[in-house]
Amino acid sequence: MAVVAWIGLGNMGGSMSANLVKAGHDVRGFDLNPETVAAAEAAGVKPVASLAAAVDGADVVFTMLPKGEHARAVYLGEDGVLAHADTRTLLVDSSTIDIASAQALHDAAAAAGFRFVDAPVSGGMSGAKAGTLTFMIGGEAGAVADATEYIRPMAANVIPTGGATTGQAAKICNNLMLFINLASTAEGAVLAERLGLDKQVFWDIASVSSGDSWALRTWYPVGGVVPTAASNNGFAPTFTTELANKDIGLAISAARDTGTPLEIGEHVQTLFQRLIDSGQSGKDCSMIIKLVDGSLETSN
Repeated sequence: MAVVAWIGLGNMGGSMSANLVKAGHDVRGFDLNPETVAAAEAAGVKPVASLAAAVDGADVVFTMLPKGEHARAVYLGEDGVLAHADTRTLLVDSSTIDIASAQALHDAAAAAGFRFVDAPVSGGMSGAKAGTLTFMIGGEAGAVADATEYIRPMAANVIPTGGATTGQAAKICNNLMLFINLASTAEGAVLAERLGLDKQVFWDIASVSSGDSWALRTWYPVGGVVPTAASNNGFAPTFTTELANKDIGLAISAARDTGTPLEIGEHVQTLFQRLIDSGQSGKDCSMIIKLVDGSLETSN
């Protein structure tokens, strides 16, 4: 049994930390939102009142935070992880953040004598609950190997990606492809319906043909076809439009830094931004189909 500090108990972190409890670890949780702390406590996570209390004596610290600015504050702030944790503690950031912030965390941790890995995940809220996430881990090989042992109860796949920030790079590129696939799936679904195809028949064809994708199989934006899709539940979020816009924005930023044209990715971001501008930031990102079928009034 390990002592685990978990910082960030939201939709992903709450479920992930609960799986570490199920694996027999002593998990201390910290979050600024009392509701998420209460939900984690119900799953066996021990709530603590401060970040310092969470990391005191911990074998490993996991962070799951919304943005790079939050990760920098949690690790680098005057009352942050590096200020309070013992250097023997392994640090694992599973947030999806920008490359520059990930590099800053690696550099600061190394300068302070810590082992640190960037270990973002793919699989969404359903994967977090089921313990079937894919982890992409960047960092020094020994730290990656040690992190892998703690990660196993939360994951179906644990993939070392190389040196510092390569985990974030893999996640950013993967999500870019996901959201492009989602947009193409929405367009294909709407056109198929308007050409007279039954929605289930078309999905049955596409899911075993060259139009197949994870987005089609898991997030199909037409209700009544795929059980896991938000389209069955009024687009209640499994992955919010706001988060999708943030993630594809990370890819676009990285592309600009590397001189890489992302013409399709940039267009998909404009679609997410239209959803946000129409007040749908908290809805599932698969609501992008409403822009294709014309049922959501927005300003272009």
